Amino acid sequence: MLEFFISPAMAQNAGGAGGGMAQIIMLVGFVLIFYFLLWRPQAKRAKQHRELVGGLSKGDEIVIGGGLLGRITKVGDDFISLEIAEGTEVNVQKSAVAAVLPKGTIKSI
Repeated sequence: MLEFFISPAMAQNAGGAGGGMAQIIMLVGFVLIFYFLLWRPQAKRAKQHRELVGGLSKGDEIVIGGGLLGRITKVGDDFISLEIAEGTEVNVQKSAVAAVLPKGTIKSI
């Protein structure tokens, strides 16, 4: 009744043992490619972002992920207060910080 889900068994050659080794080598190759092209660079970027967020201090000029530019007025554990205009402050999560800008960038814009 459900025979179409089960493929018919095929007879293997007597020298079929080498095929298993080739599959293992290919699997290891895929794991190495995944590690060097995906996981390792992502872990490096995450580490750099943690260091960036950990080094934030009052007076730093930053840009957040949405493109908002401002100067830090207060640093908390998870949030920072960002002055985006004279007398206008917003609270932003630290993880939203995309980059720290050189001093004087806001005045030059």
